[in-house]
Amino acid sequence: MRIRPFAFILFSSMALLGATDAPAQAWPTRPIKMIVPFASGGATDVIGRLMAQKLSEALGQTVIVENRAGAGSTVGTELTAKAAPDGYTIGMVANTSLVTAPMVYPNVAYRPIEDLTYLAMIGTFANVFTVRSDHPAKTFADFLAMARRAPGQLSYASAGQGSAGHLTGELLKSSAGIDIQHIPYKGTAPATVDLLGGQIAAMFDGMPTATQQARAGKVRMLAVTGPQRVPTFPEVPTMNEVVPGVIGLAFFGLAAPAGLPAPIAERLQATIIAIIKNPDNAARLTDIGMNPNPLPAAEFVAFVQAEIRKWGPVVKAVGVKPN
Repeated sequence: MRIRPFAFILFSSMALLGATDAPAQAWPTRPIKMIVPFASGGATDVIGRLMAQKLSEALGQTVIVENRAGAGSTVGTELTAKAAPDGYTIGMVANTSLVTAPMVYPNVAYRPIEDLTYLAMIGTFANVFTVRSDHPAKTFADFLAMARRAPGQLSYASAGQGSAGHLTGELLKSSAGIDIQHIPYKGTAPATVDLLGGQIAAMFDGMPTATQQARAGKVRMLAVTGPQRVPTFPEVPTMNEVVPGVIGLAFFGLAAPAGLPAPIAERLQATIIAIIKNPDNAARLTDIGMNPNPLPAAEFVAFVQAEIRKWGPVVKAVGVKPN
């Protein structure tokens, strides 16, 4: 049978289109690896494993979590950025790996925007500014007054140089006109030990651990760093209420290597957002202190770019260096 030229061109184009879409339509045909750039056992690991479990159920393939911590979460994020863009490697990303660490660590081998395919933001965490339960400061305003009366005499701890707590503390110092000493720790657990032992005056802690300590009567929550008060502790003000402009959030999302085929990226985005919007999943995230905020890729990128613009001058001004 003779095929007319136009019909042949149309037939060939459709065949080529079908061949191009075939891998995306078949995906996934084998297990997917999710790189979590944090150590196992913490709240971030809980988030990653929840998302992995729900993605496995939705996609019909096992999603295997691989914890690759180190260098301000850049080790794991670099592995994500340098993986093959075939949909079989995705990774959790955060404020540390996308905003702070590229400003602080001199040899970060990826570009936060250009070298990743953003999939969706999962949500944000507010930190809590705490003191020991017997500290003389009963309120956040009390603590600021004490700091003004004794410049350089009070200290605050964070989970490390360039952490969300550290940068929020530096923003607080400049905005409130106070001088308090920053003490970086390798995580909040050792900082909590020193806070309870009286070696430091205050610390920025994550909501999950701060909640446990507060309910046990060991610490007093003075302020939260998010834009709104926390429903479980409505009596605790935001820093922004007392010192306008002081808001500091940790955020988490999922990304893949740059160049991921659009059909796979779109399917992952839709699946991730549906998982976070599920009431049961949202409740589990809320229980560990997260504010679920499922942003699609374009909005997630814009959010990260705004955070880079916000914190860049702070990092430069205080000369943040790696631990």
